[in-house]
Amino acid sequence: MILEVREVHAYYGKSHILQGVSLEVGPGELVTLLGRNGAGKTTTLKTIVGVVAPRGGSIRFMGKDIAGLPAYRIAAGGICLVPEHRGIFRLLSVEENLTMAARKDSPWQLDDVYRIFPRLKERRKNGGSQLSGGEQQMLAIGRALMTHPKVLMLDEPVEGLAPVIVEEIVAQLTQIKKAGMPIILVEQNLAVCTQLGDRHYIIEQGRIVHCAGNAEFLADDSIKDRYLGVNVSTPTPQADHK
Repeated sequence: MILEVREVHAYYGKSHILQGVSLEVGPGELVTLLGRNGAGKTTTLKTIVGVVAPRGGSIRFMGKDIAGLPAYRIAAGGICLVPEHRGIFRLLSVEENLTMAARKDSPWQLDDVYRIFPRLKERRKNGGSQLSGGEQQMLAIGRALMTHPKVLMLDEPVEGLAPVIVEEIVAQLTQIKKAGMPIILVEQNLAVCTQLGDRHYIIEQGRIVHCAGNAEFLADDSIKDRYLGVNVSTPTPQADHK
């Protein structure tokens, strides 16, 4: 496995948020982490990258235990989180956002990012603040690729985006996955998750309560209804650009 999380506990102050979370990601695999709001999804991602310090358990990345390492060392080692708020530099151009993150040893260079995200090439001279929500998300993912990640983690990448933009981002993530990138995806849109995912973890009150392959997950409506309160066939709500 590329990444193995075993019995991890994490706290915010005295609040026990993660209560023995375990999950794993193999080479070239896309796994999703699903659950209701407040279940611990984002905290899991933050704990993996060292923003939240774990208080128990292990996090093994490429065979080494990284639990408790500072966030900058984990990021330098190759785990990259694209946060829900995207974190782009709004006053810099698209190209400046991308090139400032570039590493010479990364297999993902500017031309590679522009190939997957042609909108970014079209808007390369525009400032981050001039981009639509979908374009900002593309920029955040493209910038992450240029840091030479060995695992890419995405927190709600299509939240609030129009369906046509969601389809575009799904196609782009499919290309990234086919290139062999291991991905952890936190996402509320189950249709997106089942299009992309190899395996699905469900977290509830800080505990992993279910794990299934994509076919099994699709076939079991009772699990989706019990833990997520929705059915995978539920239409995606219409939304304006965020």
